[in-house]
Amino acid sequence: MAVAIALASPAQAQNDQMAQIATPAQPDAIDLGTGALPGAKAHEAWHSQYGSQFARNVTVATLTPFLPDPARATGTAVIVAPGGGFTTLSMQNEGWDVAKALAARGVAAFVLKYRLNQTPADIAAYQQIERTRFSGGATPPATPPTRMNFGPQIADARAAFALVRKRAGEWHVDPARVGMVGFSAGAMLTLATTLDGQDAKPAFIGTIYGPMAPVTAPADAPPLFVALAADDPLFGHGGYGLIDSWRAAKRPVEFHFFEQGGHGFGMYPKTTTSTGWFDEFARWMAMHGWIKAAN
Repeated sequence: MAVAIALASPAQAQNDQMAQIATPAQPDAIDLGTGALPGAKAHEAWHSQYGSQFARNVTVATLTPFLPDPARATGTAVIVAPGGGFTTLSMQNEGWDVAKALAARGVAAFVLKYRLNQTPADIAAYQQIERTRFSGGATPPATPPTRMNFGPQIADARAAFALVRKRAGEWHVDPARVGMVGFSAGAMLTLATTLDGQDAKPAFIGTIYGPMAPVTAPADAPPLFVALAADDPLFGHGGYGLIDSWRAAKRPVEFHFFEQGGHGFGMYPKTTTSTGWFDEFARWMAMHGWIKAAN
């Protein structure tokens, strides 16, 4: 769930030092209108790590569209929620790169930059906190987030669904075919949006190396795609309660349990089979008719 343990390869593992970078231009980012994070004092800042880009101290939520070639558009949309332990966002590996891959398949993808818990403005202080946090081993949360403890993030996700459906005609999206995929903390947010998000109602969801704790799945729970590595230090050893919950509700679920991959593999190129999660996700979407099968 945190960047501190999201090692991608031996080469990238050597590049785990956080380095402050300039905030990248985001001309297509749309303010979701959920307001500034209450009580926030630190300003949004960005850093590089593992050869990728991360945002921190996000106080204003935005949604960035990645639209497919109109000739390939399927009418399906996916809201992409990066992870990072609710203290940072893996915007490149679990956001932009995922959205680009979806757009190449004819899916209108929207990267959600949701509001985050505040951390020290000093990057060195933040990295030390993360290293200390995980020095004794990571402890996964027992349950998905709810409005009680992650209200701002759920509000941001609900606003993202509302915006995509409001502008569905402009973006060539079918309002009934808007799904969500999340990574780690973003997977937690995806689950919470499904279970506690009131009017969001995703058409389908994907949780990638997210929590596996059992939940109360509603009778109309959307089809669920799950990808997880057996050697994930956060969620790889906690059973399969989430899968059982969907099956108990007699709702569609597909589960890929990769032998290796660790936590945070996302779109990083790795030698493990976990790298194939996106192709499997695309095949699953095609099986349900949300996109066209690859030739």
